[in-house]
Amino acid sequence: MRTDSSPGTLPAREHLPAGDAGTPVLDVVVPVHNEEKDLQPCVRRLHEHLTRTFPYAFRITIADNASTDATPLVAARLEAEFPEVAGFRLEQKGRGRALRTVWSASEAPVLAYMDVDLSTDLNALLPLVAPLISGHSDLAIGSRLARASRVVRGPKREFVSRAYNLILRGSLQARFSDAQCGFKAIRREVAQVLLPLVEDTGWFFDTEMLVLAERAGLRIHEVPVDWVDDPDSTVRIVRTAADDLKGVWRVGKALTTGSLPLDRLTRPFGDDPRDRELTGVPRGLARQLVGFCVVGVLSTLLYLLLYSAFRQFCGSQPANALALLVSAVANTAANRRLTFGVRGRGGAVRHQAQGLVVFGIGLALTSGSLAALDAATDSPAHSTELAVLVAANLAATVLRFLLLRAWVFPERRESVPCPPAAPHTPAAPAHRTTAPSAPAHRATAPLPQRPYRTTQFRAGGAADGNWSGGTDATARPQQVRPHDTDPGDAR
Repeated sequence: MRTDSSPGTLPAREHLPAGDAGTPVLDVVVPVHNEEKDLQPCVRRLHEHLTRTFPYAFRITIADNASTDATPLVAARLEAEFPEVAGFRLEQKGRGRALRTVWSASEAPVLAYMDVDLSTDLNALLPLVAPLISGHSDLAIGSRLARASRVVRGPKREFVSRAYNLILRGSLQARFSDAQCGFKAIRREVAQVLLPLVEDTGWFFDTEMLVLAERAGLRIHEVPVDWVDDPDSTVRIVRTAADDLKGVWRVGKALTTGSLPLDRLTRPFGDDPRDRELTGVPRGLARQLVGFCVVGVLSTLLYLLLYSAFRQFCGSQPANALALLVSAVANTAANRRLTFGVRGRGGAVRHQAQGLVVFGIGLALTSGSLAALDAATDSPAHSTELAVLVAANLAATVLRFLLLRAWVFPERRESVPCPPAAPHTPAAPAHRTTAPSAPAHRATAPLPQRPYRTTQFRAGGAADGNWSGGTDATARPQQVRPHDTDPGDAR
């Protein structure tokens, strides 16, 4: 997994102010590959809708990833016709690669994307981005599986979509309802930290981004959509299912081992009312108690089973010490991960050493109880020994929890200063191209007209976020089927 993001937590969400004239608040990316037929009606319809309904300045970016037909020429004509349309050319295929590259280069505070077939009704676009503009949410997705959605599509795609989301819920505990809908938006400051953690460059990009965002505690807003299936799209179930399952396994493994620095996506105190510190109220106490009790019950069962097994070939004191030692190691590891939310291998040895000290206290209590029982009765029954040990363990539970909470896994209360809001002064993006004049309804600074830019990428450069640009004023269209798509496209 990729871990090359800049350190630090995200700033508090704030309502985006109305930008200066010509500064886009929303950048809608349309990723395309060999879409010479659908690109022009899509952009015209999207531009007309945004011009008529969107109250902020906007931009439409055509992300052409390695098209071999006349798509670059169509994009260049649209770019010359509309000041709000820009073109971006990549020499490698992959929707995820195109989105990460364009979103990383954009200066707009809200970034969105939609499929070129416009299967989703555009009336859902403003509800999609409004929570991001207001500062309420971090990401927003269109959902075809919400109860209020109205969807028209064939049974095969319906089965694939629902089966895929069922797999995500069962394996990655995903709570969002639709990972595949090509209708999503994200705040720019979130994208800057989240996108470097997303490894996939194809169709699994959306799912990986949403799973990591959800696990990091970011707020995901869902919008019911009206969606009509594109009859010209193809579904390659076997290849897509195999790629997605590989992605699910990779992300699940990374989350289990704690190798992702998801703490970099946390919000500061005060952004959420539940995060505000209250005098005398320890944060997360109720959740930690529940986790500790669950781990404690399982550890006690493990301890009793081990004691009964060891008691078959040794005395009560050695059996108690061995059973308590093994269960203590397992208890510390489980509480570390499940109760106190400590992930990764950092500090694991120190935590186990401190847990052994807590184990010593428990050993002293249980051994003392057994010694007292032996002193009181010459040959105590096995059931009596178990009852005494259970009582001694219950007596040590409160002390064990306090030591784990206050000493082994202390609450980190490092204050993270929230940087003051600075005036937004974006630099001119390399891929922005405008016509000499702007529409009368939108005051935009005129810029000289430039030809359609073709950005060349070295192998692997787009995935790393590093690229070198080059200009190619000419493009050689090769006639292919208008709806040729990536073989892995199943959505």
